[in-house]
Amino acid sequence: MAKIVSTNPSRNFEVIGEVEVSTVQEIEHAVEKANDAKTAWKELGLDKRIKFLRPVQEEFKARQNEIAKLISSEVGKPINESLQEVEEYVEEFQWFMDNVKTSLAEEVTFEDKDSVHKVVYEPYGVAAVIMPWNFPFGMSICGIVPNLLVGNTVVFKISEECPIVGKTVEEIFNNHELPGGVFIELYGAGNEGEKLAKSSVNLIRFTGSTKVGRGLYKIAAEKFIKVLLEMGGSSPCIVFEDMDIQKAAEVVYSSRFFNTGQTCDTTKRLIVHESIANDMVQALKSLIESKKLGDSLDKDTDLGSLVAERQVLAIEEQVRDAISRGAKAITGGKRLEKLKGAYFDPTLLTDVTTDMRVWTEEVFGPVLPVITFKTEEEAIRLANDTEYGLGGRVITKDFERASRVASKIEAGTVEINEADRWISPANPFGGYKLSGLGRENGTVGFRELCQIKLISTSK
Repeated sequence: MAKIVSTNPSRNFEVIGEVEVSTVQEIEHAVEKANDAKTAWKELGLDKRIKFLRPVQEEFKARQNEIAKLISSEVGKPINESLQEVEEYVEEFQWFMDNVKTSLAEEVTFEDKDSVHKVVYEPYGVAAVIMPWNFPFGMSICGIVPNLLVGNTVVFKISEECPIVGKTVEEIFNNHELPGGVFIELYGAGNEGEKLAKSSVNLIRFTGSTKVGRGLYKIAAEKFIKVLLEMGGSSPCIVFEDMDIQKAAEVVYSSRFFNTGQTCDTTKRLIVHESIANDMVQALKSLIESKKLGDSLDKDTDLGSLVAERQVLAIEEQVRDAISRGAKAITGGKRLEKLKGAYFDPTLLTDVTTDMRVWTEEVFGPVLPVITFKTEEEAIRLANDTEYGLGGRVITKDFERASRVASKIEAGTVEINEADRWISPANPFGGYKLSGLGRENGTVGFRELCQIKLISTSK
C-alpha cells in the first residue's frame, strides 16, 4: 500500500513518520458513510451538535504545545508562530460555537394579517473539505468546524506535506464519540483530493493553490454543486510618502515574512512612493538582516525553512528570472547552503519591472519585490496589475486618501496601516478574481455552508 513519508524540512528532511494513502475504495466508503449520517446529523439540532464538539475543542486546547511542535516539525514554521497558530485557532473554534446560533437564526422577511414568511438555513449534506499545509491546524479548524456546526458531515483531506498533524486532528475528533460518518479523514495528495471531489459529495470547501482550485471548480460545475474556494494571492502594499519609514518598514516586514513568506494573503508586492523608496529599502534590509534564520523548533528562530525542496526550487527560479531581467537583490537572493534543509535567504528585490515572474506570479516564500510610483493613480494601477485579488494594504497618515485608495483596490480584504484582519474570526475572508469564490468566517461564512430556504406560512 502506498505511503506518505513525512519529513522535517528544517532538519535536513529527517523522517518524522508516515501514513497510508487512502485507496479509491476507502474514499468511496468514507463518502458513503458520510451520506448515511447526514440526515441524522442535520436533525440532531444545533445545540446537540455544539455539545458533541465542545470536548473536541477542550482537547485541542489541552494539547496545544504538542500540536505546535508537530506543525514546526512538518512544515518548518518557527515554533513561536506555530504556538500562535494553535492558540488563535483554538479560540476561533470557541468563537464558532459561541456565534453559530446567532448567525443561523431564522429571519422573518415578511408578515401581514394572513401569513408570515421566514428564511431558514439548512446544511447541504456531505462536505468535501480539502486543506493546505501552511496553516495546517488553523485551516483544518476553519474547514471542519463550521461545516459540522451548521449540520454538514465532513470528509476531510489535509495536505500531503503535513499528514502527522492531520493524524492528530483525526485522533482528537475520534476521541469524543461523534456519530459514525459525521467526520472522516482521508490521506493523500492531489489525486486523492480529486477523487474525493468527484465522489457523491454535496459541497466542496478548498483552500490552496489557484491551479488546483480551478480544477475543483470545473468538477463542481460538472456535478452542479456548491464550491467555496480560497486560493492564491499576490497582495499589494502601497506606502505613501507621508508615513514614518521605520514604522512602515516594520508593518511591511511582518506582513511579508510571517511564516517565512508562505501565507496566501500577506504582502507580496511592495509599491512605494519614489521619494522614500531608497530609505524604505534600507530600513527593510536592516530589519531582514537582523532576523535569525534556522531550526523551526528553536524559540530564538525568526524565519524557518520552506515546506519542501520543491518550494525552494520554485523560489530560486522566480528570483533568477528577476535578476536576469535586471532586478537587484539588496539582500538574500539565493538558497542558504550553510543550513541543511529547505532554506532560502530572505530576499529584497529592487529595480523590479512588471514583466518579471516575481510580479506576475504568486511568490510563496521569503521574497519581496519593490517597485516605485509617482502618483496615487499609478499606485492603484500597479496594485491591481495582477490576476489575484485576495488582500492588500495601504500605509499613509492621510485617512481620507487611505479610504479612497482602499475602495479602488480589487481585493477581498484591504488593511490600512497596522490594522490586521486576522484579529477576529467575525471577519469574512475571501478573494476577488483568481483568488477564490465565496467567503469563510463570520456570519457570512456560516451561511455559505448552508442552503437558504424560505418558508411561508398562512395564519
